[in-house]
Amino acid sequence: MTMPMFDKILIANRGEIALRILRACKELGIATVAVHSTADADAMHVRLADESVCIGPPAARESYLNIPALIAACEITGADAIHPGYGFLSENAHFAEVLSDHGITFIGPKAEHIRLMGDKIEAKRTARSLGIPCVPGSDGGITGDEEATRVAAEVGYPVLIKAAAGGGGRGMKVAHTPEDLHHALATARAEARAAFGDDAVYIEKYLEKPRHIEIQVLGDGKGNAIHLGERDCSLQRRHQKVWEEGPSPALNHSERERIGAVVATAMQKLGYLGAGTVEFLYENGEFYFIEMNTRIQVEHPVTEMITGIDLVNEQIRIAAGNPLSIQQKDVKIEGHAVECRINAEHPATFRPSPGMITYFHPPGGLGVRVDSAVYQGYRIPPHYDSLVGKLIVHGRSRTECLMRLRRALDEFVVDGIETTLPLFRTLVRNQDIQNGVYDIHWLEHFLDDGGVDEIMGSV
Repeated sequence: MTMPMFDKILIANRGEIALRILRACKELGIATVAVHSTADADAMHVRLADESVCIGPPAARESYLNIPALIAACEITGADAIHPGYGFLSENAHFAEVLSDHGITFIGPKAEHIRLMGDKIEAKRTARSLGIPCVPGSDGGITGDEEATRVAAEVGYPVLIKAAAGGGGRGMKVAHTPEDLHHALATARAEARAAFGDDAVYIEKYLEKPRHIEIQVLGDGKGNAIHLGERDCSLQRRHQKVWEEGPSPALNHSERERIGAVVATAMQKLGYLGAGTVEFLYENGEFYFIEMNTRIQVEHPVTEMITGIDLVNEQIRIAAGNPLSIQQKDVKIEGHAVECRINAEHPATFRPSPGMITYFHPPGGLGVRVDSAVYQGYRIPPHYDSLVGKLIVHGRSRTECLMRLRRALDEFVVDGIETTLPLFRTLVRNQDIQNGVYDIHWLEHFLDDGGVDEIMGSV
């Protein structure tokens, strides 16, 4: 039985993801409300939405993170649901609870699951109880140097110290020897306290050359859950993803099926609601759980391109109370897709480059998708992330995909600001990348070993 859809959805985000959500709403016949800061008054999602509400000044804490302002915007416009996108309040359990108290649907997971997976220690415990393989390490937070020394000895050096409430590489340190441990522990705690207001840390085995593999899941909260294959997000700089692809060139069919089934079964047991991503490190044929993101991911188009399934559409349908529209047997992985995150940054130093886009020409053609909210004459503001847009390319094979990506990157023109386009033009021509032979440290080693000159030579 299909449940009624929402009448009006407020999009509590900005940039390309706000536009992505708006498009899904329009295709479902749902009215949209765009919220924006004063800095985003001319944003594309604001122009295209049925209604728009200014919710504050440029600072995110006074606008996009301002819960009372978002509630007021819903009340003013009559919106009966909020889609949070990614970032900002998308993984804020308190926000989901406040919306529920006001009779507004949060298009995302249950607050209990957001809170559970937001605590890295509890997430790891839960994953282990659900049968998901985990990296060997401490069962919980480390209380002192003596316990840290004992756990590190049991796990075996090198070890990784991570902030329990962390993300994005903050509060994360490696200790290669017992002599390194004390300093790494103190530094990780200080960083965690400064970044998250919580200095709890835990210890796990440090893997030398792993891949970063993530499994996309959908659940309807009724005990039905499926996986939609994996994405390989191993090309990273300072733990920030740069290039994502699917399927992973590192996995074979049996490994893919094995880990997908484990994750889908775990989400069924959890009663998970909505879209989510379970992330792993993969090395020597083994998967190790690192975290779960309880939201739509920046790189979700990779999965959409290889499955033909609209993930944002599914999020909205599920939040409205509908069961999954597809079963596991309906999911077919076809071809290969790559996503490049085009940022307003220097292509080699990654220094931010906000400013006016004086000319914008995105590529096109078969299998080429550009998710972007910028346009010629648009000014990239300095207040938020530097994403200009995402170039996603699909091909019948990885080889065809990379050749198409190479062509699309050469067509892509963004003038007036610096972008990371030259980085990707270099990467797509690199032999290691073409062979699919890279790990989470590859990009930083490449940049340190002369890659910067190679990138700048392509500008």
